[in-house]
Amino acid sequence: MKTVWIKVVPFRKELITTALESGADGVLVPKGYSEKVKKLGIIKTIAEDGDLKLGDDVVEWEIKGKEDEAEIIKLSKSKLVIVKSKDWTIIPLENLLAQTSGLIAEVKDNKEAQTVTKVLERGVDGILLNSQDIQEIKTTIAALKSSDVPLNLIKAKIRRIEPLGMGDRVCVDTCTNMGIGEGMLIGNSSSGMFLVHSESPENPYVEPRPFRVNAGPVHAYVSVPGGKTRYLSELKAGDEISIINYQGTSMRAVVGRIKVERRPLMLIEAETGGKIISTILQNAETIRLTQPDGTPLSVVELKKGSEILVYLEDAGRHFGMKIKETIVEK
Repeated sequence: MKTVWIKVVPFRKELITTALESGADGVLVPKGYSEKVKKLGIIKTIAEDGDLKLGDDVVEWEIKGKEDEAEIIKLSKSKLVIVKSKDWTIIPLENLLAQTSGLIAEVKDNKEAQTVTKVLERGVDGILLNSQDIQEIKTTIAALKSSDVPLNLIKAKIRRIEPLGMGDRVCVDTCTNMGIGEGMLIGNSSSGMFLVHSESPENPYVEPRPFRVNAGPVHAYVSVPGGKTRYLSELKAGDEISIINYQGTSMRAVVGRIKVERRPLMLIEAETGGKIISTILQNAETIRLTQPDGTPLSVVELKKGSEILVYLEDAGRHFGMKIKETIVEK
């Protein structure tokens, strides 16, 4: 996830409020204003007397030539470096990124932010937006914080459904309402995950809970921002989770609550391109997978040959991160 700071020099209360409400990670303010920021909300301040101290924890450096590259690389060994440039389209940022990390690029708008965060695929660690335009602040933060790279969801056919015994099932309640065609990627293996639908559809048994995904047992993997996975058992209030729609678009959401209860379970296997993947879900009518057109399909209505959406990847995982290693999961 990219760090997003907003430069508020000179100090303007409405820009601080916008940064807070839009989800910025920090604000750079003049000396003496950190306490005023804290009265408006909890957010990291970057200033001579801030949470991150300019000059000690963070330094600013404008890049004009090759000699500046060497100095930035040297400084980045012990500090965060705010790198400035008059024109990011002509600065060879690749040279810096190939040799160091811990770089925050100062940009004037969302267009520049997109440029510097995609160089060499990984981009800089974050941006410092220097803009007095409230809408530009909202747009830039939303673009960098709301979504990840679209995922390539594919069709798979159900090949086996089998009732199991009891187990500890996890409900993930988020701070975001989901709609039809939206849910979370869940699976027994990170190499094959199912799009489990949210509890947003109307049904005759319980009221819709569009903020919830009845996700699966404690051991299952779930997709989280940054292309990572976590075990459902690890999640807690305040963590970030990825909400995925049937077109593969992802959105970040905050976990509001995790509810673990003992419930009857069922094994679901699907096949696509000769590969067999599986997941375990609660055996109940209100639990749904997602069909290719985004329509939810209850697990009790699954039949051999039913088409649902899944996500496949080749890499293994180590502590939730993709790795190149031979791993067999059954």
